[in-house]
Amino acid sequence: MPESRRPGDRLDTPQAVKRPLTWRPSYDTDTFGVFAERFARFMGTAKFLLWMTVFVITWVLWNFLAPADWRFDEYPLIFLTLMLSLQASYAAPLILLAQNRQEDRDRVVAAQDRDAASRAHADMEFLAREVASLRMSMGEVATRDYLRSELRALLSELEDRETEREAEREAEGGPSHEGRE
Repeated sequence: MPESRRPGDRLDTPQAVKRPLTWRPSYDTDTFGVFAERFARFMGTAKFLLWMTVFVITWVLWNFLAPADWRFDEYPLIFLTLMLSLQASYAAPLILLAQNRQEDRDRVVAAQDRDAASRAHADMEFLAREVASLRMSMGEVATRDYLRSELRALLSELEDRETEREAEREAEGGPSHEGRE
């Protein structure tokens, strides 16, 4: 008789997802990081300092000038101190998270800059070798001035030979070049 198997025992069937015993909240780290960066950026502005100053002054004035029934921080601003400490305790990790994300971005940009610099360096070395080889090739190529000087030398050599021939003909007593006509 064939042995009965459970669906999880087969190799071609996916196993069921095991659920954890406790619920853990899940969140998108990138979205949370963007929030942290915006928060840190806002906390570094004059607008934040202005609003925080207005908040603290309002708090202090309310708790000193309001009737006793309306005051909510009757001790010497202990609740305000607690609120500011709570705000600082949340702000510090958010600022650190924003700094870590900026450091990661800076690291990527630095790596890209290094790659671009090494490519540019290799390109410059290639171009320098090409220019050097062109200079060497140009050293072997006849320039216009060189050709002119060579042609002048040949022309003067031809003129000298012609002068020598005329001198030989006159010495032999033969007709010169002008007398042939």
